[in-house]
Amino acid sequence: QVQLEESGGGSVQAGGSLRVSCTASGYFRRTYWAWFRQAPGKEREGVAYVTTPYGSTFYADSVKGRFTISQDNAKNILYLQMNSLKPEDTATYYCAASQSAVHGFEAWRYGNWGQGIQVTVAS
Repeated sequence: QVQLEESGGGSVQAGGSLRVSCTASGYFRRTYWAWFRQAPGKEREGVAYVTTPYGSTFYADSVKGRFTISQDNAKNILYLQMNSLKPEDTATYYCAASQSAVHGFEAWRYGNWGQGIQVTVAS
């Protein structure tokens, strides 16, 4: 049974930086994994994903140039470095893993999800 656990969230002023991490435990196979977020009253949206093992990345337009997704394959850890944070980045951030051969942000492609971690950006 795979478990994904996020860490590193918190509160920051606009313009600041945070890094969130997601650690996978248990037998873990994936073709790619991703960060999603959900703000109050809004639908969950994909933020970024990275493929395994080659590390190809894809970002939502809203975070391109500010966020960086990366992975440590040996330790099964996924990172999201968030710079130049904006109040609209405030959300619960989730990591998710997929074994699908086709990459994308459709939630149904992801079989494993973390519990989520709060990121709050104050203006």
